[in-house]
Amino acid sequence: MTSRRKLIKRVIKAFLPILLVVLVAIAAVTVWIVNGITKPPRAAYLVTPQTFSRVTGPMLKATEVTWTNHDGTHARGWLVRGAEGSPSVVLLHRYGADRSWLLNLAVKLNETTNFTVLWPDLRGHGENPPVNRTYIGAVDGDDATAAIDYLHTLKTASGKPQVAGVVGIYGVELGAYAALDAAKRYPEIRALALDSAPASPDDLVRAATSVRAGMNNAFLQRLASWGLKIYSFGKYQSTPSCELARSLKNVRVLLLAGGEGDSWRTSTLELGKCFNGSVEVKKDLPVTGVSLPSATGEQEEAYDRPVIEFFDKALR
Repeated sequence: MTSRRKLIKRVIKAFLPILLVVLVAIAAVTVWIVNGITKPPRAAYLVTPQTFSRVTGPMLKATEVTWTNHDGTHARGWLVRGAEGSPSVVLLHRYGADRSWLLNLAVKLNETTNFTVLWPDLRGHGENPPVNRTYIGAVDGDDATAAIDYLHTLKTASGKPQVAGVVGIYGVELGAYAALDAAKRYPEIRALALDSAPASPDDLVRAATSVRAGMNNAFLQRLASWGLKIYSFGKYQSTPSCELARSLKNVRVLLLAGGEGDSWRTSTLELGKCFNGSVEVKKDLPVTGVSLPSATGEQEEAYDRPVIEFFDKALR
């Protein structure tokens, strides 16, 4: 063996343990990040139909309902019925939130329009969720269509269909992406109100990773994206929101964005350029669906009213 080969062999032996340690460390960090972001923060519901009724007086006729997703997992939500044969609206919350964030909007929407409204916990969210983890956009759109399938099974007391005709979806952040994905799958979805829409699920992963790691680090964010693809067995693809929007036809769209300090403002406004039809835009809002629980009553009413009016016109 030549002296050069011996030197190369000694160098490899010297650095191989270090390389292995680095690879193990990277793998461990990736597992730690993915384990954290696929289990969103959970807390007690801000409000439930029962506590809402105790405050407002009249009994809220919202019920706890469950159904099965297309992959066999279980889903749950609150349902308030509208008129017989009415259109229906599904409300989808943001990453790290839960259905209780949208209870007030659901009640107002039902009372004003008499539409049937269903608002579920996205998978991995809410108190003791039936599915413990989220894939951050990989299957949430399909889960939304499963919720619509459930609505079609509802019957009135006389045995007639509870809902009929077109469907609307309101979504915030992760919920907005799920709404776009669902609309691509189901043409009966004819109205979308999208708040704080990300450019792609990778944006959501980057934001969740920054919170998990306590820093905005591009390398850690890339590790999280790779790790999520492996963890989800390839289900996580991060299709751009604009690509989904371009595929839609005959869908009325309302976009909701905050002011200059809103981290999702740019991606939401850019999304408006991707749709084939006209898009209604409400920008520079004092609150968005991300910050709605901390809004004053006046701010909340100013936010809810355009959303309700949009669905009332779009689904009639």
